[in-house]
Amino acid sequence: MDQTQRAVHQPAQKSAQKSAKPTFSELFTPKLVTVWREGYHLPQFKADFMSGLTVAIVALPLSMAIAIASGVTPERGLFTAIVGGFIVSALGGSRFQIGGPAGAFIVLVAATVQRQGVDGLLLATMMSGVFLLAIGYLRLGTYIKFIPYPVTVGFTAGIAIIIFSGQIVELFGLKLAGPEPGPLLPKLMAIGEAADTINISATLVAVLTIVSIVALKRWRPGWPGMLIAVGLASLVVALLALPAETIGTRYGGIPRSLPFPALPALSLDKAIAVLPDAIAFALLGAIESLLSAVVADGMTGRRHRSNCELVAQGFANIASALFGGICATGTIARTATNVRAGAHGPVSGMLHSLFLLVFMLVAAPLASYIPLAALAGVLAVVCWNMFEKQAFATLLRASRGDALVLLATFLIVVFRDLTEGIVVGFALGSVLFIDRMAKSIAVEADLPLVQEDVADSSGRAYDASEATDVDTVVYRISGAFFFGAASTVGTVLDRIADQRKNFILDCSAVPFFDSTAANVIEGAAHKAKRAGVRFIISGAAPPIRRMLINHGVKRPLVTYAASIRDARAQLNGKRETE
Repeated sequence: MDQTQRAVHQPAQKSAQKSAKPTFSELFTPKLVTVWREGYHLPQFKADFMSGLTVAIVALPLSMAIAIASGVTPERGLFTAIVGGFIVSALGGSRFQIGGPAGAFIVLVAATVQRQGVDGLLLATMMSGVFLLAIGYLRLGTYIKFIPYPVTVGFTAGIAIIIFSGQIVELFGLKLAGPEPGPLLPKLMAIGEAADTINISATLVAVLTIVSIVALKRWRPGWPGMLIAVGLASLVVALLALPAETIGTRYGGIPRSLPFPALPALSLDKAIAVLPDAIAFALLGAIESLLSAVVADGMTGRRHRSNCELVAQGFANIASALFGGICATGTIARTATNVRAGAHGPVSGMLHSLFLLVFMLVAAPLASYIPLAALAGVLAVVCWNMFEKQAFATLLRASRGDALVLLATFLIVVFRDLTEGIVVGFALGSVLFIDRMAKSIAVEADLPLVQEDVADSSGRAYDASEATDVDTVVYRISGAFFFGAASTVGTVLDRIADQRKNFILDCSAVPFFDSTAANVIEGAAHKAKRAGVRFIISGAAPPIRRMLINHGVKRPLVTYAASIRDARAQLNGKRETE
């Protein structure tokens, strides 16, 4: 293609790219608006009504259990599901996302409450909402999807272990000598020392809850197993007057209305103190919500809008904190339940929040009878489901690299810190990817074992220089040429100018160049010039050519050609003029 043709094609390509780029309104239009534009009528509302009711029944005991495990009162879990869940569905970029308190946040929230108190938790939650808004509006949500699969599996498995370890005290009704330690090993030691304080009644209630949930899931999967199990356990404790601690005996019950919105205590010193917690909330919330949206997409064949979803998560966390709730995010289990229940769109999630509000207004006094051991049993089942056992075992067998990333993430999350686990796992996964990509690049001489057949009637005269040319060497680079492969390619290119007069470097099979690669080519070109070797780059795509030119790889250092044949034609033209 000559310069005139290239100039004509490039504006056309640019205009096509600009027209294909989505606008701001297209990126951040909530799915609720999309569903409404498609046409929303009574059949769709009936489907959303039933699915919203189903999810609310599942979320009722789970929201209280997560709140208690997080070190706050049970009603804060309900506030989060009602306020945060409504906003996630109303403003989000997923049709089926259900927002609310999530098990993955238990460890972070509990640690924040222990260090900063409830006011610090509310401030950190609000700040995390602001961070999520920034991530969404800056359109960074796309990059969160690049977290390696072994990292997500290892992180989720580690969270499951930590949450379960935090429920052992309630499962067995133990009485610790002091506050429950946060780290796993000290916690297990404290639990071991309190083994003689086991409460048989609480243990039986927990076992009854777990067995009921498992049995109902197997034989009556359409029934709300968690709610039925908690209700059955509460009835047994009340009728038999068992000495098992309940929500009423510890917390005095739950309120029958939402509180008025109020700002948490604000100060610069407090904001600086909770900043690490807010960042951790935002990072985990973004990961958890987008994973949940991806799961819903896989179940339904729909596509969510990542950045719109993160903006909704941001507003949801700000509103949740204003109403005294904890961190809100997309919840995988409740979202999957919503899909299976036949939801049509976001109205289902909004109705789920309204149903929870009605349950709290009407049935708040009954919540006082719920045994804490029963809620611990609910979380024990959740932990078992969170630990993706099959995926964990598969990754251990897949490759040494994946196993290393998985185990590093898992062990650091369990024994050190959640954020550290994600960062280390992501870093190891990135290094592993770079290593694999670097090994995939190839630099080879363009000397085929067998020449292609050419018809005698093609009209092309025989050119002996194309069959053999002792003065010219041709090398082809195949694969992404970036910093990870620079040393490999550089070693080969350093040997090119020893005995030849002309060097053709074919880049037609290179999809990507970075600045390190351009620097390697520049060094090779300078070496070739010092040795009196003519350097021609063929087949470079326009972005790669621009990268090279910006790094000084241009005339008279090198010349460019559209193909190897054009490069040889340049050399032949030079010979004819000599």
